[in-house]
Amino acid sequence: MLRSLYIQNYALIEKLDIRFDSGFSVITGETGAGKSIILGAIGLLLGQRADVKSIRKGATKCVIEAHFDVSAYGMKPFFEANELEYEDECILRRELYASGKSRAFINDTPASLAQMKELGELLIDVHSQHQNFLLNKEGFQLNVLDLLAHDEAELAAYQKLYNDWRQARQDLEELVARAEQSRADEDYIRFQLEQLEEANLTDGEQEELEQEAEMLTHAEDIKAGLYRAGQALNADEGSVLEALKDCQNTMMGLRSVFAPAGELADRLDSVYIELKDISQEVADKEEEVEFNPARLDEVNARLNLIYSLQQKHRVDTVKALLSLQENYALQLSAITSSDEDIARLEARVKELFTQVTAQAQVLTEARTRAAREVERQMSARLVPLGMPNVRFQVEIGTRKEPGVHGADTVNFLFSANKNGVLQSISQVASGGEIARVMLSVKAMIAGAVKLPTIVFDEIDTGVSGEIADRMADIMQEMGDNDRQVISITHLPQIAARGRAHYKVYKEDNEVETNSHIRRLTDDERVEELAHMLSGATLTEAALNNARALLKLDK
Repeated sequence: MLRSLYIQNYALIEKLDIRFDSGFSVITGETGAGKSIILGAIGLLLGQRADVKSIRKGATKCVIEAHFDVSAYGMKPFFEANELEYEDECILRRELYASGKSRAFINDTPASLAQMKELGELLIDVHSQHQNFLLNKEGFQLNVLDLLAHDEAELAAYQKLYNDWRQARQDLEELVARAEQSRADEDYIRFQLEQLEEANLTDGEQEELEQEAEMLTHAEDIKAGLYRAGQALNADEGSVLEALKDCQNTMMGLRSVFAPAGELADRLDSVYIELKDISQEVADKEEEVEFNPARLDEVNARLNLIYSLQQKHRVDTVKALLSLQENYALQLSAITSSDEDIARLEARVKELFTQVTAQAQVLTEARTRAAREVERQMSARLVPLGMPNVRFQVEIGTRKEPGVHGADTVNFLFSANKNGVLQSISQVASGGEIARVMLSVKAMIAGAVKLPTIVFDEIDTGVSGEIADRMADIMQEMGDNDRQVISITHLPQIAARGRAHYKVYKEDNEVETNSHIRRLTDDERVEELAHMLSGATLTEAALNNARALLKLDK
């Protein structure tokens, strides 16, 4: 629960540091004193959008910090899941800068606004007047049933099946669309594939053909060069081999009188053998090379085919053409097998829909049981709130198609009069009636949700007298059940019932206006209630009435 709230340089608040107690507390103050400012600051701790205009004039930085006691609410899993340090006292801090920058901290660790919002929703519920309109929203009504039904596990199981079904249905739609498009392109794909297959391409052949084309183009020059080299190496007279053989013989003759000549003779013999081998290879190559115009035409024709295919498909290599050929083959295969794939996916969609429908029925049954409990509790709670003839009914219908929260539609029907027709709350309930209904709903679900702190912002609008007393009873009861309830009110009947009473007020000096909040002493409470009863002028009767109201809390 909320233990303390610190605000610095926010709107009209220069500095505020206030502690809160458990149970039922009240906050009072004149209209415009700054109660909404405090709620706005709390809203920032709940991840709401920051506005630099909220920073106090002249300040460069605004800080809002709240301390919560979370020891009894089992929130350690949240901190572990978000890799945050857990302590029994949780600190939320929000910093706004005049530059527009905003920073969030959880236990002094930087955190995202999403994390702060998620944690804030587990710590505090701020019920402002506009939330009364939530009663008319089907999503809120459905959530009330789920909270009372305790169907979290069933809802999670349903939503997994629902998401699987949605995904499968989307996959089916995409597959059907692709199949239709592929069938439209089938003739084109088949033509391209047949053309590539007819080419009978092999990886690496382009390089080989280009090399062969170069050789055939220069065949006469190559043959002439090889002939000249062969003659130089091994002609009948004056060849390199003949001269080398003479040198070897000379060294062999000198070996007996000049020892190094033997080594030189051996080396000359090795060279002779190598050159003789080269001479033979040159002669063989000369025989192989011939000018063949027909083969050159064949090679050029093959290369032109390859070049034209590359240009057509905008690629540079035979390897890329082969890859395209493979892709075209796969596309044709997919077209052929698409009917089987569609049939298989249709069967899966149907199977998942059956499971979704079955799990939705489980939710419907749980919600139907919860609806009867809601009707019972709401009637019991509303009768003491000045609606002796109230009728409250939860109407559960069926959606045309299952949604993310199930197959149910929910409508809260209401009639405050004996002869009234049950209709949607928004159509028949007044503002004061809606406020009482909403308080009853909050009190009903408070027991199902372990929410540490609930703040009511003038939920008593439109009521007075005995009804205000009964509303105070409900809030006091909620506060007594290990829960912190804070009510911002203008009614003395409710203000008198708080365990603690805080007053918001403004003070003016020569240059500025400041908002403050402080806890009232017993004597100050009497005066505050008397002012709420009689206005600015304190009368003895008002003071006595205030004392009488406070005695009700004793």
